[in-house]
Amino acid sequence: MNAGESLRLLRERKPLVHQITNYVVMNETANATLALGALPVMAHAREEVEEMVVLAGALVLNIGTLSPHWVEAMITAGRAANTQDVPVVLDPVGAGATSYRTETARRILDEVEVAVLRGNAGEVATLVGVDAEVRGVESIDAGGDPGELARTAAGRLGLVASVTGPVDHVSDGDTVVAIANGHPLLASITGTGCMSSAVTGCFLAAKPEAPLEAAAEALVAFGVAGEDAAAVASGPGSFHVALYDALAALDPDTLDGRIR
Repeated sequence: MNAGESLRLLRERKPLVHQITNYVVMNETANATLALGALPVMAHAREEVEEMVVLAGALVLNIGTLSPHWVEAMITAGRAANTQDVPVVLDPVGAGATSYRTETARRILDEVEVAVLRGNAGEVATLVGVDAEVRGVESIDAGGDPGELARTAAGRLGLVASVTGPVDHVSDGDTVVAIANGHPLLASITGTGCMSSAVTGCFLAAKPEAPLEAAAEALVAFGVAGEDAAAVASGPGSFHVALYDALAALDPDTLDGRIR
């Protein structure tokens, strides 16, 4: 991995990252993208997503808030991204909690070529038929080894699986990378999972030819930012604010030395 070089490329190129995401975390993911050094655009109208995705370095699809017209916009944007070789990140928020969420995530996987699937263990397990419990959008139990889950999901779905948790695991079906960067406060505020998907889109825009490395480096960078934010925070509220500052302050020259 060369997370520092990828971050440097990202900040030099300032790629546009097109996100179709939910209203609850739209502000958080846009701010995280901007703080990191990329440019966010939050376009979800079916009438414009095909034009918008042509301008983007990556497309992030987040199913956190679902309605039929949003789903159709995601499919339309995903297909347009595929024709333009724009890499796609899918965040299957809450897959396993309701049949509609599960079916929507599976439909996107069937109809769009996804480069990286970024979800928690319960969401990813659901999509590959492994027993899991998802309550709301939280993974309660997925059983087994998360590294093997990432490997299994990547192999079955033909993509890079990025399974986040206390230790993150990223796999392309052969290699499994475990990433221990991060801090427990990342689980104390809403939106950090969605932010990690947005950051994954940023790194994928900088390194589209290497989705395994891009996905792993994104989680390293986000985890390091979480560590730095926690060092100055007094609780969840101040941590939330400090996280944006930490993303903006990430140093490409020292990032690789902090990989765990």
